[in-house]
Amino acid sequence: MQGGTDDWPAPAGVPTLAPGEVHAWRAWLDLSPEVLERLTASLDEDERERAARFRLERHRQRFVAAHGALRAILGLYLGRPAAALRFERGPQGKPRLQEAAGAPDLRFNLAHSRDLAVCAVARGAEVGADVEAIRPMPEAERIAARFFSAREQAMLREVPPGRREEAFVLGWTRKEAYLKAEGAGLSRPLSSFSVSLRPGEPARLLDVEGQPGEAARWSLVALSPAPGYAAALAVEGSIRRLVQWSWVPGG
Repeated sequence: MQGGTDDWPAPAGVPTLAPGEVHAWRAWLDLSPEVLERLTASLDEDERERAARFRLERHRQRFVAAHGALRAILGLYLGRPAAALRFERGPQGKPRLQEAAGAPDLRFNLAHSRDLAVCAVARGAEVGADVEAIRPMPEAERIAARFFSAREQAMLREVPPGRREEAFVLGWTRKEAYLKAEGAGLSRPLSSFSVSLRPGEPARLLDVEGQPGEAARWSLVALSPAPGYAAALAVEGSIRRLVQWSWVPGG
């Protein structure tokens, strides 16, 4: 499944998230001081402490912008102020809304790279998201040899040399999205499962070591949220409809 770069409108009102739908949001993180101040006020104490730990101011600002945008987006679905939302972590550390928030079936995941964040939202199905800024990566094959499965390394070698860095980024975002959706985190080695990565091929989870039926449980979606970025979503089950939105401050 593939999303395009020109189909990310800002919603005119409150978006409706139907069962079987997945909403993908993009949010630009280069925001004015006034907007960053407002978003900072919406964060909880833990988020503010995490933001304060960044040594570089631009990294702190991106964290505030991404997490403030996430709160604003979830607040749209819940009909609640962003600052009123409360989060907790699952057994493997995956963030989730507290059941007291009134929407235990609303699932989400956030990723950001440089000046862009991507957020996935669904009902009753686990989701994961990843986004990466595309840049020259002469070390791509060396990293793949360490973290990719043997099947993925073989696929990468089959890609023409001029497109291998692109294939690496496609594979990396899909692997990260699956890990974040599945919730195992670092307990599942990156090399223990395979995803499609050849440019132009559909995004798919191909196999999971020791779990013959696991790949069929998940859908992968390749996204192009903006020029110079690659992104992917992983969703538990099938996707009836994918909707892409842009978040803008105040929207």
